[in-house]
This record gives sequence, structure tokens and C-alpha cells, in this order.
Amino acid sequence: MSIIIKSPREIELMRKAGALTAKVFETVGPLVQPGVTTKYLAKMAKKVIEDAGGICVEEGYGGFPGEICTSVNNVLVHGVPSETKVLKDGDIVSLDVVSLLNGYMGDACRTYPVGICGKETLRLIEVTEKCFWNGVSLIKEGVHLGDIQEAIQKTAESNGYSVVREYTGHGIGHEMHEDPFIPNYGKAGTGPILKEGMTLAIEPMVMAGKPAIRVLGDGWSAVSKDGKLNAHYENTVLVTKDGYEVLTLHSEN
Repeated sequence: MSIIIKSPREIELMRKAGALTAKVFETVGPLVQPGVTTKYLAKMAKKVIEDAGGICVEEGYGGFPGEICTSVNNVLVHGVPSETKVLKDGDIVSLDVVSLLNGYMGDACRTYPVGICGKETLRLIEVTEKCFWNGVSLIKEGVHLGDIQEAIQKTAESNGYSVVREYTGHGIGHEMHEDPFIPNYGKAGTGPILKEGMTLAIEPMVMAGKPAIRVLGDGWSAVSKDGKLNAHYENTVLVTKDGYEVLTLHSEN
């Protein structure tokens, strides 16, 4: 495993890519409403990225047939945008966005409630975000990656949820997926030791039911086998000497 340490120049480029990804959510998030299609949301995300001079890099990545991933309800990850998938009251949708700008990536995901959702649905979204923050709060130079993974797992499981085993977070930079792989489960005191200048995509993927999945006939959409809801929250994070910086939270307007 070779985890790339980013130079100050690369970090600044990643800040700009991260800000562009944040701008996508600021623009497209308010459009998540009953009656819109997932394809409309994906097209609008692409427009924000391309209008800023970026590349909507998920489009065609490994053959992916969409601009971004739009995962609805029991779809955990890699949902394919569709003109026929119309959002309705009570749905949830995860928008997973990767912007490529000046050779570097900003990767993040948000799960949105659609219209009026029940308390348990909103709780799942809230706990998934809490998993992220409980994990990244531990990040600083010298910490084991397993510390972050354990915090994510414990937060999910203590709230009655489970975490997927087949999909993970990852390093990110010039490439969308770099070392290390970052599962949402683990043991404190294990795994790579974090160093200043590492950039990581930390992404809790939390399942309301059991952690068993299957992939639909489109070859992409991964759904919970028990049909229960899933939520996903992700940011690109920079490891600093005494903490961390989240690169995909605020756009540079």
C-alpha cells in the first residue's frame, strides 16, 4: 500500500475541486423535491461542474451510465440516474458527486429527505452524518486509520444500524480511488498511521437493516437484500498535523 502525501500545491488544487463539489450540493440540494427525476438532478449537477470548468468524472467511469450516482431508498450506492425515476414524498436520495478540476478530485455524498419523511427515516440520515463526524473528529497525524473506522462502526451499531462490508471509503487526489481503502468498520490501533498531507474520502454507508446487499440488473445499483433504507454521507478530508480539514463543505462563491 502506497498512500500519497500531497504537496502544498496539490492540496490547494484539491481545495478548489472540493469547493466545486460543495457548490453542486448548494445548487442541486434545494432541487430535491417530489416530482423531480433523478436524471434531472444528475444533469443539473453536471452543469454546475462544467460551468466552472470542471469535468463530471463519474460519467463513464468504468462504464457508469450516469453523470453522478443517484441512490434512492434501499439503493445504497451507485444508483443510475433515470428519466423515469420520479421522487415522491417520503423517499430519500443520496447524491454522490465527484468533480475533477485542474487534475484533482473532490468527492462527497449527501442523503436528502424528499418532501415529508417519517422520524425514523430522518433519524437514519442524521445518524449517518454523525458517523462521519465521530470518525473524522479523531483524525490527526499519528492516529491509526482503524480508530476512525471503529468510531464509524460503533456509532452506527449503537443506534441499531449496520454498515456495509463490500464498499469502502478511499484515498483520493489525482485519481478518484487511491490507497488506502477505508472500511466503515475496524479496530482502533490497527491499520495505516495517518500523516499530514494525506487526503481521504471518508464515507459512512449505513443500513437500517442487515448488512447484506445485491446488485440489480443494471449492473450498478447496490441495494439492501432486506429492502430497508440506506443512507450515505461523505466528504474529502485532509489530514493536518494536529487535526483535519474537510475540503468539500463550503464553496468559494
